[in-house]
Amino acid sequence: MNIKDFNVFITVAETRHLTKASKLLYMTPQGISKVIKNLENECDCELFLRTGNGMELSEAGRHFLKYANKAMEEYFDMRNELLRIKQKEHGVVDLLSAFGIVRLVTPECILDFKKKYPEIEFHSRECPDKQVERWFLAGEGNVAFSLAPCDEEKYDVSELSAFPVKLLVNENHPLSRKETVTIQDLRGEPLYIESREFKIHDLIVNKCREAGFEPNIMFETSGFSLCHKMVRENKGISVTVDFVSDDMGHDNMVLIPFADGDYEWKICMLTRKNETVGNGVDIFQKHVKEWMDRIREGDINR
Repeated sequence: MNIKDFNVFITVAETRHLTKASKLLYMTPQGISKVIKNLENECDCELFLRTGNGMELSEAGRHFLKYANKAMEEYFDMRNELLRIKQKEHGVVDLLSAFGIVRLVTPECILDFKKKYPEIEFHSRECPDKQVERWFLAGEGNVAFSLAPCDEEKYDVSELSAFPVKLLVNENHPLSRKETVTIQDLRGEPLYIESREFKIHDLIVNKCREAGFEPNIMFETSGFSLCHKMVRENKGISVTVDFVSDDMGHDNMVLIPFADGDYEWKICMLTRKNETVGNGVDIFQKHVKEWMDRIREGDINR
């Protein structure tokens, strides 16, 4: 038996059906059945009970599942550890970035890094803030862009920049006439906001709850473009930061600052605590910090 066999077994155990498992594994039901039969022959016991409704684990199968899950977990731990060793030894940057941060840092920063250091292997992936930190904590990537707050017991954190979170409303909305707003102005308003996988969602929802009400969330989205569209059509309100709104355009919309506390979108660069970063990551961190300094000083236009 090998790690692929364990993966087939676990998938069948979870789906309880050969056809469903075949769609997930991109294998034929006959191929999956052969793997299961070989495992049963090797273990000299029946791992599944074939029923009219599908595949049910036998008592032996339930015990086998525990060992299969453990083997898969240890295999991926080993792969991640070997990958980290490779990254330190050979100069690899494997960046995990929350959506929107590369737009802020600017793609030119990444392109300039790759041009200056062609010997450093560079990879990057983008996903929501909380997914970045889950993956990073699980050992994926060797440097990350995320949003505060970040757990400083788990990560070494470098703050790169911060922007105020503002209310976005259509120019025909009554709130557009205000110079500043408070969280109470959101009470009862149809709100379009990024999903719970984004920290800006937690910021606004928690502020509303502290003020004694639940926000009237109409839709949670994985991208800001829908929020922007609904505000443009005056079907609701949203929250965002200046540079995102500027990039998307806001001819008939107004950004209004909050006046009742800290509403901040703060970007951070993370490495794992007590983990020696390779030379590639060290060079990348210095490059990003210097680039951000040049943006602040006006040498580079965002």
